Amino acid sequence: MSNQTRFIVQESLDALMEDTTFLPSLKDAARKQAFTSLGAILSTPNHLHKSFLRIALENGSVVRIPAFRAQHNNALGPYKGGIRFHESVNEEEVINLASLMTLKNALHDVPFGGGKGGIVIDSRSYSEKELHLICKKYVQYFSDILGPDKDIPAPDVGSGEREMDWMMAEYKSIRPGQVYKGSFTGKSVVNGGSLGRREATGKGVYFSFRYLLHDFVKQQRKFLNGTSNIFAKTALEFEEKPLKLAVQGFGNVGSVAALEAYQCQHLQNKVVAVSDRNVTLYNGDGLDIPALVKFVSVSGGDLPTSEQQLLDAEIKAEIRNRDEVLQLEVDVLILAALEDQIHNDNKEKIKASIIVEGANAPITSEADNYLSEKGVIIIPDILANAGGVIVSYFEWIQGRETQFYTEEQVYKLLIEKMTHTFETILPVFFGDPFPLRQNCYIHSVMKLSTVLFRQGKLY
Repeated sequence: MSNQTRFIVQESLDALMEDTTFLPSLKDAARKQAFTSLGAILSTPNHLHKSFLRIALENGSVVRIPAFRAQHNNALGPYKGGIRFHESVNEEEVINLASLMTLKNALHDVPFGGGKGGIVIDSRSYSEKELHLICKKYVQYFSDILGPDKDIPAPDVGSGEREMDWMMAEYKSIRPGQVYKGSFTGKSVVNGGSLGRREATGKGVYFSFRYLLHDFVKQQRKFLNGTSNIFAKTALEFEEKPLKLAVQGFGNVGSVAALEAYQCQHLQNKVVAVSDRNVTLYNGDGLDIPALVKFVSVSGGDLPTSEQQLLDAEIKAEIRNRDEVLQLEVDVLILAALEDQIHNDNKEKIKASIIVEGANAPITSEADNYLSEKGVIIIPDILANAGGVIVSYFEWIQGRETQFYTEEQVYKLLIEKMTHTFETILPVFFGDPFPLRQNCYIHSVMKLSTVLFRQGKLY
């Protein structure tokens, strides 16, 4: 678990310990003992599994690829979390991401625990046949800990429905005759995946921002005008004005969030900048997001990087350095790339007043504190990017029932689930001085603490 996550979890526990209305049967020394136990349980994973996948490459050589599966906590249900294919994957990262999944599921009342997997590769460096073998080997090496009622992986950075299809097929071959549809989520629809799963995280990311400024502020304007909360002032300032958005990352999450913003009829917003690993594209009048989505779909996933590519695609944009997207004069910044993108060295250059975390842990603790003190509203990862795990839950249910929802039903259920969470969290957030992240953590820790206490796991 990262220092930031550990610190906020402990702060939440400290606040709950002082609240005598929470778990009132715990008193004095017994209360202190129980909360000490909670701190130990929530700050460490239940299990960390590591292996080296032996892969025979097409050139005849053999490599050993590090692979991980962290299982943080399963008090609420089976472990759940993606498998990341990226060269930066390491033990600390998967443990932290697994803990964030535990908190995220608790926040949104999804009956899963937190898990996370990773394979230390750059997917672009391997052939399709080699990637297929890597996926099969991952399942073979970790098959004892995976399963529909034990640990259910999903796609993450660098992986998608193709990889989940391969992994599910291998799980099925290893365990013939057993239930297998729910062993992996994020699969293709033909293999039991859910309609809308690929777009779910990006849609949820944009909806979290839209709900805050359109639905909640409009309903609660009188309440917000009557509070001295610094974040309420930010929300009211941006409720009616035209908004400029920038999106860092143009993969499954960023591209869908950008398209949602482009098509939104509820807010006056335009996406003026997007970026990926190579480039930032900027147009102060608004980018043609559908054209960029189309370009990426045929380019192998990359945005245009030359004037000729922009001309051929009939896209008007300035080509800028990839990191400029973070420092532009915009109102809203959606972070949909990797961890630690806003940090101590660039925090003072951030000009956005609202930041939405589409990625997991994209802001370090120092930068988070600095921006929050300035009144920047940060919609945290565990609140904003839960669309993927929520629809994964729907996929898991559909696989068990062998009855499938329409895409319209999936999005309706997703919005209902996220709206319920916002209705619980936002009134508390605007009524006290804590940043939104802290409010979300307190709610998650409260749910987990209650369950762990009821299960007798604090002694």
